[in-house]
Amino acid sequence: MKKILAIVVLSGLLILLLSSILEMPVLGSIENPSYNETTQYYLDHAIEDTNAPNVIASIITDYRGFDTMGETVVLFTAIAAAVSVLRAFHDDSNKKKVEE
Repeated sequence: MKKILAIVVLSGLLILLLSSILEMPVLGSIENPSYNETTQYYLDHAIEDTNAPNVIASIITDYRGFDTMGETVVLFTAIAAAVSVLRAFHDDSNKKKVEE
């Protein structure tokens, strides 16, 4: 029963993945949703609006600041989790050495 359920779930995920791939815009197509008026505004007004040294810095720090902050929080959380797991593993190995 578990095998059948796993096969059904994986088949559903495969269908979802394939349908998503088929709906993606063609690479380089002008109808791509990422080529819209917001992108053009960023490119045309980045330096004047933000007084940043270049366009990339202005987009990352000013226009997309909250997104960048969110990515930083996720990265910090992942590092903190990895350090806590490694520290617990390290503490366990030290306890075994002391007990011997």
